[in-house]
Amino acid sequence: MILTGSEIEKQVKLNRIHINPFIPENLNPNSYNFRLGKTFKIYKNKVLDSAKENFYKEITIPETGFILEPHQLYLGHTIEEMGSDHYVPIMQARSSIGRLGLYIYLNSGLGDLGFKKQWTLELHSIHKLKVYPGMKIGQMLFWEPRGKIILYQGKYKDSRGPEVSQIWKDFARLE
Repeated sequence: MILTGSEIEKQVKLNRIHINPFIPENLNPNSYNFRLGKTFKIYKNKVLDSAKENFYKEITIPETGFILEPHQLYLGHTIEEMGSDHYVPIMQARSSIGRLGLYIYLNSGLGDLGFKKQWTLELHSIHKLKVYPGMKIGQMLFWEPRGKIILYQGKYKDSRGPEVSQIWKDFARLE
């Protein structure tokens, strides 16, 4: 069962959903609009190795905007910390963003119960597109889970700003 906007607001007030900062005007009929943070991380190498740590450069998005280039992955982040121990968060792009040819996640729109931090956005534009810090870029939906709840304790649990892939840590466990 998906929560309506009014139920999201009620659950925020009951501290069962975490959205910080919470702006009531960003509520939709069944989601909450979140905003683009001011930092991007871009991998330095053109060939990435999933078994090794990949290095990146960090860019601060100017208030005047930043032009995304096609064929480039930009790791951005939400301004808001969002999540819940009680409801499953699912991220999606705003339709207005999709109509500009911008993907905000490539394969990680489903959040884990217990993750309540800033979300990393996997931005990819199909053509040059200027974006701005603070723009409403996506929506968070909350779903009621069924079954035993196990809270997230993974490698990204302390996320702040955009997070690069840490899959290389999985290889160390295989050795």
